Amino acid sequence: MDNRFAQIMMPDANVWYAPAFFSPEASNLYFQQLLTQINWQQESIRMFGKELPMPRLTAWYGDKSYTYSGLQNKPQPWLPILSELKQQLEEATGQTYNSVLLNLYQNGQHSMGWHSDDEPELGSEPTIASVSFGAPRRFGFRHRYNKELKNTYLTMQHGSVLLMQGPTQHFWHHAIPKTTKPTGSRINLTFRKIVS
Repeated sequence: MDNRFAQIMMPDANVWYAPAFFSPEASNLYFQQLLTQINWQQESIRMFGKELPMPRLTAWYGDKSYTYSGLQNKPQPWLPILSELKQQLEEATGQTYNSVLLNLYQNGQHSMGWHSDDEPELGSEPTIASVSFGAPRRFGFRHRYNKELKNTYLTMQHGSVLLMQGPTQHFWHHAIPKTTKPTGSRINLTFRKIVS
């Protein structure tokens, strides 16, 4: 782990945060390139017996297929920009990644509900490297079992990286809540390793 990361002290978790992993100049460039180069999709999910559009745009790139929220994601081939980001993260974290899920939050009403990245394809203790470019957004953790523990919140900054590993996904949910404050677009990339 390189020295840009500081550990977020949470029980039953192994979480590290680098608020300025990428320089502002590099972050601006990556944001613009990702906005135009990624094949963004508006997926639908089934909730309460209805097909509803996801409150964000998504894309899946890499070496392996992945299923979450009932969606089967067939990978699109790596783009040079994604391979470049992957290499930088692998060098900084000492981990390897073979896939990336991208989310585009276009405004404060675009969100991600409480969930864990605990699908069997990710293995028993997955490492997820979450990269943010664009408008800062609030990111929350809540313990899945110990209701007396207070939720933990971070502001995901432009050019930041959040690393979740070890038992984190077993014990904690995470979310990007909606906000009524005016906010610009945010792109999030979660690099992961599909093992099955």
